[in-house]
Amino acid sequence: MSDTRTQPTVDTLALAAIEPIENGMIVGLGTGLLADRATRALAAMLREKPMDVRCVCASRLTQALAEQLGLRTIPFADVESVDYLIDGASEVDEQMRMLKGHHGAITRQRLIAHVARRCVYLTGEDRLSPRLGSRALLSATIIPFGIASIRARLRNLGLSGVLRRDFDGKVFETDGQGVVLDMTMPDRDPSQLAKELDSTCGVVDHGLFLDEADEVLVECKGGEIKRLQRPDSE
Repeated sequence: MSDTRTQPTVDTLALAAIEPIENGMIVGLGTGLLADRATRALAAMLREKPMDVRCVCASRLTQALAEQLGLRTIPFADVESVDYLIDGASEVDEQMRMLKGHHGAITRQRLIAHVARRCVYLTGEDRLSPRLGSRALLSATIIPFGIASIRARLRNLGLSGVLRRDFDGKVFETDGQGVVLDMTMPDRDPSQLAKELDSTCGVVDHGLFLDEADEVLVECKGGEIKRLQRPDSE
C-alpha cells in the first residue's frame, strides 16, 4: 500500500513511537511504510544518543533496512520476550481492533506482538474506521500445498478474494514460504471470524489483530498525533 502524503521535515509520528525506548531494551520492529519511519527515527536517535538497544525484525525487508541503518539486530528465534514493539496498522476501528497484513509478514508480526510487553501501532487518520473491512482487505497466509481446498473452505465462511501476486505477476511468497489471500471482509463480528479462521485447516495466520495493541498513534492531517490507549494500558 502506497502512502502519497508528504512527510514533515520532523517526523512527529516516528518520534512519538520511539520516545519510550530506553537503554537495555529489546525492540521489535514491524514491517511497512509506517514502521520503516520509526526504524529510521530509532537509528537516528541512537546515532546521537548511543544506547544498548537490540532489535528483532518482523521481515527480511525490515532486517535489511535496520542493518543498513546500523541498528543492532538479533535473531527472534533466540528471544523469549520483547520490551517494546513498533508496527503499523492498515485499518483500526473504535475498539483498537486492527487489520494488518498488507506487507506479507502477518505471522512474524503476531509472534513478536505476543511476547512484547508493550505494543504500539502506527496508523493514519484516513485508516480509522467504524467497521473493520470497510477501508482495507482481510489478508490470510495459507499453505500453498492446499490453495484450492483452503479457498473453498474460506468461501464457506463468506470470504472470497484473490491470491496476491507481485509486480511481475508471480504469486507472492512470504518469508515463511506461505502465500497470501486478500479477501473482502464481510460485515460480521471480527472476534467470531477470527476464531473461525484460527480453526480453518491450512490457514497459517490472518490479518485480524484484535487485542494486540496497547496504544495506537494516529497521524492526523494537520500533523498532530492522536493517541488511542486501552483503559488498562500503562
